Amino acid sequence: MRSRYTAYALQNISYLQATLDAAEAQCFDKPGTAAWARDSVWKGLEVVATTAGGPADREGSVEFIACYERNGKVHEHHEISRFRKTDGAWLYCGGKDVGPVQFQRASPKTGRNVPCPCGSGKKFKKCCGD
Repeated sequence: MRSRYTAYALQNISYLQATLDAAEAQCFDKPGTAAWARDSVWKGLEVVATTAGGPADREGSVEFIACYERNGKVHEHHEISRFRKTDGAWLYCGGKDVGPVQFQRASPKTGRNVPCPCGSGKKFKKCCGD
């Protein structure tokens, strides 16, 4: 994963193409990838987690966040990438974007028709819930 990030930063599109498995290579957009790499200022890579991918493994995954600036705006690309070892080389075989984490309440939501938790005796919707 780190080598692929470095290839983006150095605009080494041939390396990116060479490290794709056959299925990914079929839909590789070389001009689009080159433009993205060229028009971006690469700020850093954070590897969040890895699964398998050791010397004895045939498959593995890497969760990462790549930070880059494009058109004056900073972006973070958060993905879980899958890799497969083929003839001793690790090849990228797809990934899944990780979206923003959904907000979760620490306590249950107060219903509109229940007494207000402030102790006023009014319904929540007529007191603090407006």
